[in-house]
Amino acid sequence: MNTAPGTLLIFGLGYSGRAIARAAVAAGYAVTATTRAGAAPEPGVALVPFSAAGAAIAAATHLIATAAPDEDGDPVLARYRAAIAAAPHLRWLGYLSTTGVYGDAGGAWVDEATPVNPGSARARRRVAAEQAWAALGKPLAIFRLAGIYGPGRSMFDDLRAGQGRRVVKPGHVFGRIHRDDIAQGVCAAMARAATGIFNFADDEPAASADVVVEAARLLGMAPPPPVPYEQAVQGMSPMARSFWAENRKVSAARTKAALGIAWRYPSYREGLAAILREERTQRRDQ
Repeated sequence: MNTAPGTLLIFGLGYSGRAIARAAVAAGYAVTATTRAGAAPEPGVALVPFSAAGAAIAAATHLIATAAPDEDGDPVLARYRAAIAAAPHLRWLGYLSTTGVYGDAGGAWVDEATPVNPGSARARRRVAAEQAWAALGKPLAIFRLAGIYGPGRSMFDDLRAGQGRRVVKPGHVFGRIHRDDIAQGVCAAMARAATGIFNFADDEPAASADVVVEAARLLGMAPPPPVPYEQAVQGMSPMARSFWAENRKVSAARTKAALGIAWRYPSYREGLAAILREERTQRRDQ
């Protein structure tokens, strides 16, 4: 008789959390997720309020935390540290962090062995959260995610809304990771009980302007005119300025080798094309 590979509890059924939940259900896990009141259900996933997750923690064999820390620290540990530490069946933890913990590398490559060098308060909170999860002393995988994109969260949406900006800053690149590659990588780590640091960034760090041009090409529209960074920065939010102030290329070679995977979308080109195909399929099916 086939049995489920485990009981997974996901703290936070947001954009990445939903993708992980779908992949885990498909892999045979019994999945529970915490969510806000009124959130849409997810097929095959049991929903519990964040404030009532005690029983789900006690039953879980695997746990993934997706929520970002705030000024008061990690919200999951703030409420459930003792329950997670005492959970009788828990054999693996996963924490979704960010490649922002590496800080500015002046455009050089960083990898899973690079020491953290957070350059913003937001990144420092992430480092503190990683350390707090590690302090539990349980098997832990820390997933450092590059810029997340996918259906409903891509340059297509900005261009269609007339808000796409082709900001040009020579030599500056961003790392990205498709939502479905996050789900693929997390499930591979669970299946292998893998622990340690894992970088989730695609194989081609690229300039923001290149992504804008490619998205416009796929939509059959002219790209917006180039805007020099020195001009664009004047109207940026503090968060956007902090992203543009750091420049690094993130390698995930060790992660892919350790997890036995290749990215489904190794660059923004494959990822954008897949999003457009999915959108068109959905429109046909409606």
